[in-house]
Amino acid sequence: MTRIFEVRAPGRAERGATRPAFLGGASGGLLRRFGLWAVLVIVTVAFMIVSSTFRQTNNLENILEQNAIIGVVACGMVIMMIAGGFDLSVGAVGATASVLGAAVAGHHGTLLAIVAGLAVGAVVGAANGFLVAWVKVNAFIATFAMASIVSGLLYVATSAQSEQGTSAFLSAVASNSWGGIPIVFLVFVLFLVAVWLILTRTRYGHYVYSVGGNAEASHLSGVPVQRVQMFAFIIGGIFAGAAGLLLTGQTGIGQPSAAADWPLEAIAICVVAGVALTGGIGRAPDVLAATLVLGVIANGLNQLSVSPYWQPTVTGAVILVAVALDRYNRARRTISPPPAAGSDDATPLATGEPSNPAAPEPASGGR
Repeated sequence: MTRIFEVRAPGRAERGATRPAFLGGASGGLLRRFGLWAVLVIVTVAFMIVSSTFRQTNNLENILEQNAIIGVVACGMVIMMIAGGFDLSVGAVGATASVLGAAVAGHHGTLLAIVAGLAVGAVVGAANGFLVAWVKVNAFIATFAMASIVSGLLYVATSAQSEQGTSAFLSAVASNSWGGIPIVFLVFVLFLVAVWLILTRTRYGHYVYSVGGNAEASHLSGVPVQRVQMFAFIIGGIFAGAAGLLLTGQTGIGQPSAAADWPLEAIAICVVAGVALTGGIGRAPDVLAATLVLGVIANGLNQLSVSPYWQPTVTGAVILVAVALDRYNRARRTISPPPAAGSDDATPLATGEPSNPAAPEPASGGR
């Protein structure tokens, strides 16, 4: 007889249950939920104290503007990582969308440029999803190979030359401000809200956590595992294409060599945000905090005239500390009494342990 596994959305829980004493109680829940935001506040205040240029309004606006585009990429990456995968081709997709958007905008207008850029992301994401979900190619191999293919075709098509062109709309979105806040940052926040709604308010979001936590158990529960995985890659590709279009609006050109660092930067943001590389764990709001933490550190070091050769070292140390603390917290949780079903700390994971029949309604198709 098939056993049913319970899947919960983040923060969606019943009331009236006790919590474990350490890291499962009220203070521990607050630490896990808001710890990264506290780090952001501490780091920002520290840089404001030691650097007069850092605390200038235009510099703070630059931090938001400069990190919004990679934040959009991270929004797509977080869905893929929670579903148990990741995508190393987002940089190639972003560069292709940037070049194609510049070329189309110069001859056919903004609307077709946006459609073309998003379509590139959707097509490449669908190809990655097919390879990973149906052909069962490892996500690292599939997306790394796809990145090489897309980049190679882009260089051949453009002869490695930049494409001049943008549109007034893309330029306004990527470069203008509204109420002192860069519009591109507001776009990032909108993407993040959309991801949060998908993960916490839709059946598909429940399936993403379920598949990332235990794909086999999800399959036995009737979750369409392959479609969930494939759609996660499509979303990630579309977000990378959108980021490429924003990059075109920001720079005014499409560069085939742009966005090479996007895959690792987006994965680093997700890791700092507490998203598990093995899947099944992660919260969308923390992506915003992680993006700003890394952005503030990079900008603050620049304002202090720290050598750029040291900056990757600091970033790497931050990532290692974040991963170490996350693993420590999870280890303590495994030896603590499990969170009761009614607590906010009952994380949305399909752990493979049988529970009550409150699992997501089975969907037809299976795996």
